[in-house]
Amino acid sequence: MRGKMVQDLFLELFGVLIQKIALVRQHQLTNVLTNASFSSWKEVTSGVPQGSVLGPVLFNIFINDLDEGLEGTIIKFADDTKLGGIANTPEDRSRIQNDLDRLERWAKTNKMKFNRDKCKILHFGRKNGNQRYRMGDAWLDSSVCEKNLGVLVDNKLNMSQQCDAAAKKANGILACINRGIVSRSREVMLPLYSALVRPHLEYCVQFWAPQLKGDVDKLESVQRRATKMIKGLENKPYEERLKELGMFSLQKRRLRGDMIAMYKYVKGSHREEGASLFSAALQTRTRNNGFKIQERRLHLNIRKNFLTVRAVRQWNSLPGAVVEAPSLEAFKQRLDGHLSGVL
Repeated sequence: MRGKMVQDLFLELFGVLIQKIALVRQHQLTNVLTNASFSSWKEVTSGVPQGSVLGPVLFNIFINDLDEGLEGTIIKFADDTKLGGIANTPEDRSRIQNDLDRLERWAKTNKMKFNRDKCKILHFGRKNGNQRYRMGDAWLDSSVCEKNLGVLVDNKLNMSQQCDAAAKKANGILACINRGIVSRSREVMLPLYSALVRPHLEYCVQFWAPQLKGDVDKLESVQRRATKMIKGLENKPYEERLKELGMFSLQKRRLRGDMIAMYKYVKGSHREEGASLFSAALQTRTRNNGFKIQERRLHLNIRKNFLTVRAVRQWNSLPGAVVEAPSLEAFKQRLDGHLSGVL
């Protein structure tokens, strides 16, 4: 009997809540709660409820038609929108400007303005004419470096600035650990380093993997400093510290990450995308590895740094027992065993 009363009360309250939501939606009103005090109701002309469970889904539905009619390449991630295209000819540049005009019309129609102060142009290529573009009646500023989902990308695709930023942030957190944590035991320091410091050195690193020796050393120096803080390892060489802690160098961890990504493209969950990125090598050249990939011949050094190019040779050199692993977890275990014996 008591359960029935609770159920009826819940249904009644739920019905009142639905009515209130419908009333708010009908009049498009909202208010804000701050320090247990509500603001007055204000009319909402566009947008979706922020902080709600359905907010991200509603926002995705709202911007779903943003790219309709565009000729260039558009990339959408949450409220981040990027438009790209080849601009070798006046017709190419005109297409990019037309796409910007379409985006401006979409924003005006849907009453959702682009923040023009954050809209920048990033030109690539040594012979780029650095064409100017506008959104509406405002000319967009050019930039030599922009942050893309937390990764700094400059107009020469040089990742040194990203390496500097990652090392600086990781060193700052390591300094906080050094000042705030008394214990120097490996049981305390190693989890702190793995959870709070190393992720900054490896976030999206398959995209911005350092190629210059100075950048490689700069990142590695953070892990050198962290392992040297552990009690009992202060006076041992870096390689011995890694061996005793059961760790790989950051350079070897990046190689490991490359091989895991390659496995996903060749045999794992990203095989459909991998089919458009890689071509299987001729069977007469596969030797022990039955999943070898054909290497590309490129003239530009910058292309050789891309994951789809730089990781092919390392993948082809893996033993057959590693690449033929039946699952990703099995591949990781066999790969770790193989890398443990590699300098």
